[in-house]
Amino acid sequence: MSLAKPRLSFMQIINMNVGFFGIQYSFGLQQSAVNPIYDFLGAKPDEIPLLNLAGPMTGLLIQPIIGVLSDRTWHPRWGRRKPYFFIGALFCSLCLFLYPFSTTLWMAAGLLWVLDAANNTAMEPYRAFIADKLPASQHASGFLTQSFFTGLGITLANISLFIFQKFIPGQHGAIPYWVFGSFFLGSVCSISSVWWSISKTPEIPPTPEELAVLRATKKGVLQPFIEIGHAIFHMPKVMWQLALVYLFQWYALFCYWQNASKSIAQSVWKTTPSENKTLYEEAVGWAGLVNGWYNVVTFLSAFGLVYMAKKMGPKKVHIVCLMMAGLALLAFPHIENKYMLFVPMAGFGIAWASMMGIPYLMVVNDIPKERYGVYMGIINMMIVIPMILQTTTFGYILQHFLNNDPGKAISFGGVLLLLACGATLLIQPSKPAEEEIVLRAGGH
Repeated sequence: MSLAKPRLSFMQIINMNVGFFGIQYSFGLQQSAVNPIYDFLGAKPDEIPLLNLAGPMTGLLIQPIIGVLSDRTWHPRWGRRKPYFFIGALFCSLCLFLYPFSTTLWMAAGLLWVLDAANNTAMEPYRAFIADKLPASQHASGFLTQSFFTGLGITLANISLFIFQKFIPGQHGAIPYWVFGSFFLGSVCSISSVWWSISKTPEIPPTPEELAVLRATKKGVLQPFIEIGHAIFHMPKVMWQLALVYLFQWYALFCYWQNASKSIAQSVWKTTPSENKTLYEEAVGWAGLVNGWYNVVTFLSAFGLVYMAKKMGPKKVHIVCLMMAGLALLAFPHIENKYMLFVPMAGFGIAWASMMGIPYLMVVNDIPKERYGVYMGIINMMIVIPMILQTTTFGYILQHFLNNDPGKAISFGGVLLLLACGATLLIQPSKPAEEEIVLRAGGH
């Protein structure tokens, strides 16, 4: 009789995912604060996409490699995934502390490369961690708990920008002191939340047979790349279908994050970063609040999506959510009342909860359990390749076709999200196999 994974309590699922909170706080700052920092340091609008190349490139390089390495790792004390959580969070904390001291564009861009590499090292094993620890019947709870902490972490990051901007005056060089406050708080959240998860969650040890396979695995510098290539060649069909959805979805999201502050400045404050820096800082603070709001909706709706995914199926849930997000971005640039911006972004927040959890539900049942790490890394490649395309092509599109207009950039993203909605119709996910609940520890 094959051994199956024990069901975990609600609090055990929460504890194992607390570390995702700190990781996502850092990503929240990257969404809302890094591009304004580039603006403060004098970047031109069409330079912003290329300056954001660090995120997708480090994701493309780091996540699949960390996935392979964590699949092949086992230490009786430190486990399989947890060493990577800790190392990534440690370097993330150091980079967040140093980032607001950037005095030049090249310094800010360079630190962003290190920060993103650290974030990706910490985040990649977290998806595999869910598949490792939880039976199929709890996958929805596990992945959407990560959506909850995604919303909570990014919410705190964005609200901190808004609050600190109101109460911390002055600046260091070109960077306002309120930016320092948000990054310092993120430095503390990153390492402390990951440490909480590491200390509270034991990993399931491999069976003697699985351990023998691990020890027999080929070693060598090139072996991880060979394994990634092999995994891509044998990738389940449903993952190729998801890749098309992600092509439109993540290109669109980068269009929004890069242009949200400038779009709000244009539609609400009727200004640009070069025309009135004071008003633009207000727009940046308000963009933080708007982004914070949609992430509030994300963590409030995450557990509701667990119910909906079980009732309707993950595919239908994701189709509806992408439609809401697309319509939200089409409306966003045309809203002149700053309070009305929260209305469409509520729908965007529900969609963001879906994006962070539902796609994994659509593919996890087709992935071999001994290769969770590498395939979760490949899913991240599907995320970052559209981002790389966006950072290398959208500057040209923005300059030559959209007249460097941030509102048009966000509308462009809205159209792409509706295309992603259509592409989701093509996905044919498998149903989870029935599991026998046989506890490893109890031997029943």
